[in-house]
Amino acid sequence: MRKHYKTTVLVLGAVLLVSAVVSLCVGRYSMNPADAISALFSTISGAEPADPTMNTVLFVIRLPRVLAAMMVGAALSLSGAVYQGVFKNPLVSPDLLGVSSGACLGAALAILMGAGIVATQVWAFVGGILAVLITVLIPKLLRNSSNMMLVLSGIITGGFMSSFLSVLKFVAKEDTQLEEIVFWQMGSLNGVNNAQVVTVGPIFIICIVVLLLLAWRINILSFGEDEARTLGVNVKLIRGITIACASLLTASCVSISGTIGWVGLVIPHLGRMLVGADNTKLMPTTMLLGAAFMLIIDTIARAGTSLEIPLGVLTGLIGAPFYAWLLYKQKAKVQ
Repeated sequence: MRKHYKTTVLVLGAVLLVSAVVSLCVGRYSMNPADAISALFSTISGAEPADPTMNTVLFVIRLPRVLAAMMVGAALSLSGAVYQGVFKNPLVSPDLLGVSSGACLGAALAILMGAGIVATQVWAFVGGILAVLITVLIPKLLRNSSNMMLVLSGIITGGFMSSFLSVLKFVAKEDTQLEEIVFWQMGSLNGVNNAQVVTVGPIFIICIVVLLLLAWRINILSFGEDEARTLGVNVKLIRGITIACASLLTASCVSISGTIGWVGLVIPHLGRMLVGADNTKLMPTTMLLGAAFMLIIDTIARAGTSLEIPLGVLTGLIGAPFYAWLLYKQKAKVQ
């Protein structure tokens, strides 16, 4: 089993590396993989670029987008795996606690106020975190901290945020603001730059490291709250930390890419098919799968046609049939 896991990780790592090189080379300004790799090493060593135009395309446009795609795919997939483990529900997705709805609302408010792309991302992040805080506050006010109450609170918060977003879309200018809000909701990495990657990078790294360190405790949580307490796990503390980290990851993703569905729902299932339900193995595998998947999807979105396709459209077209296939494969378990 250990050998199988190592082989799976090595294969997925190789797929991710090849996908990254292809993504760097493919586009309206195509380049040879050898030239792209040579330019990367030249920049690292401080040498003068042989082709300034290629250097600009590579480092200013494509590399930030490739890094962002890998970060978003890995973070959404990891968040999905964590939520599904903590809530013991394979149908749970990263926007369970209203993160995506809150982020969309924050971005829409920024767009209506005429804010730039950076301010829109900040508002989206704040909106996502605010939605999670409201979701967590409702069970405390009702003095019921069960998983079911938290899920229901997320549905309430998400519904309220979505309704308010509909009001903003109704009053938005049809030819400019409404179009921008709708496109942002569909998800895109167009316009991502190095500064944005560097800004959200520390959040991604810290949250991912914390979640990976807590992987074995999430295994215990999936047995049930009573069993976890019996084994000496502080259920409230561990659940709070994991939910906070997963929500921060999701809010960070939505703030730079907009809403991208299905990734955090489908990829963890594929990871379980490869390495099983043990989170110590599932979480790294899921991150690699999600990063490679999002990188391939983003490459198709920007280079597949003359017009860029929203990421949410492609993930839905691929994710929905794949999820239906997963349900068919596991129909005995579902019954």
